Amino acid sequence: MAMSGGSDDGEPMMEMNTTPLIDVMLVLLIMFIITIPIQTHAVKVDLPVNNPDSPTNPVDPQKNKITIAVDGTTSWNGVPVDAVRLRQYLDIAAAMNPEPELHFQPDAQVRYDVVDQTLAVIRRSNVTKLGFIGNEQYYKEF
Repeated sequence: MAMSGGSDDGEPMMEMNTTPLIDVMLVLLIMFIITIPIQTHAVKVDLPVNNPDSPTNPVDPQKNKITIAVDGTTSWNGVPVDAVRLRQYLDIAAAMNPEPELHFQPDAQVRYDVVDQTLAVIRRSNVTKLGFIGNEQYYKEF
């Protein structure tokens, strides 16, 4: 590998000066090394899966209906519930702003004890918008 030492013989240099090319290539290599891992970095996120079997929010923001069947079964918007679940739904409804209406419709043949227990659960939940549905059909009987 012969290098020209700057002789004045007037001959052109036969070898190309690759130092600037190597410098540029090293800078580009360092740039790629720095930037590529950032672009391929991924964060694992567990997204919720839409399951059609999972129940949606049982509390309607407009109005909800509590019914009591002849056999004493209490239902919230048509779904049978027990006293604990009823209280949970009532607490959710009472915390909403604005508070949804609560319609209460016991069957005419249901025992008064069951109606009284359900009304006690409603009263303890501090619901303010309560209406009795279906009482107008009995106004001629009394």
